[in-house]
Amino acid sequence: MSDSPTGSCCSHNNHGAVAAEGRTDLLAPSAEELAQCPVMAGSVVVKADAESAGLFRDYEGTRYYFCCAACGPRFDADPAKYAAAA
Repeated sequence: MSDSPTGSCCSHNNHGAVAAEGRTDLLAPSAEELAQCPVMAGSVVVKADAESAGLFRDYEGTRYYFCCAACGPRFDADPAKYAAAA
């Protein structure tokens, strides 16, 4: 696993909102439907997908979404650290 903002612990691609040839992808999730994983900075997460997979935690009244299953336990080990970075 990597704490690098450019690397991801689950090696998946970020979701983009631009289709081929620069056209806007109207089916792409809106900004309100996306979040960044607090553990793997730069990893974009679709909130609904994370919720359906159980890849989230609630901490001090805020919900945090994760890009993969490995991020949940890392968040649990030091939630204040990751919440402050989010």
